[in-house]
Amino acid sequence: MQIRDRIRELRRVWASELKPHPKNWRTHPPAQQDALRGVLAEIGYADALLARELPDGSLELIDGHLRAETTPDMEVPVLVVDLTDDEAAKLLALHDPLAAMAETDDDILAELLQQVETENKAVQSLLDDILAEQAPPDAEPPEINIPEAFQVVVECRDETQQQEVYERLTADGLKCRLLTL
Repeated sequence: MQIRDRIRELRRVWASELKPHPKNWRTHPPAQQDALRGVLAEIGYADALLARELPDGSLELIDGHLRAETTPDMEVPVLVVDLTDDEAAKLLALHDPLAAMAETDDDILAELLQQVETENKAVQSLLDDILAEQAPPDAEPPEINIPEAFQVVVECRDETQQQEVYERLTADGLKCRLLTL
C-alpha cells in the first residue's frame, strides 16, 4: 500500500480567519466548551487544527472547530493539507469516529488519571466522568453498614388520625416521624 503525505505545511493563522466546514457535523455542549477552555488555560495549544486551502487562498477547517471558536483572537497552529472537497468531506466524516474506535487499557488509564491534577472545575468534572466510566459495570456496590432499626408503620385513615397517633406515641417517649405516601 502506498500512503501519500497530504500535509503541506504547518502555518500559524488567526483563528477568526479560518472558515468552518459547511458540513461540520459536530456540536459542542457547554460542558465540553468549559473543559476545553480549562485545558487551554492550564496547558495551552498542544495540537494543530486541520484545514485545507481553498482556491481563494482561505483555509477551511476539517478538525478543530471548537478550538478556533474558543480562541478567535489568537494565532493558532494549523496543519494545511492538500485535500479535494470530496476528500475533506470524507476525512471530516471519519476523523472523530476513527479515533473513537480506540480501546482503553483501564489499568494504564487509571494510573494516568491518578497523576492528573487540576484546579479547573470543568476539567475536574471531565476527569470525574472518565473515572466513573472506568468503573466496571458489574462491580458490586460498596457494602454499607446500616444499623438495625425496629420500626412500626401505622396506616391511618386521614391526616387528622395520623396527627393524633403521632402525638400519642411521642407523648409516650417514642421517636416518631411522619410519612405520607
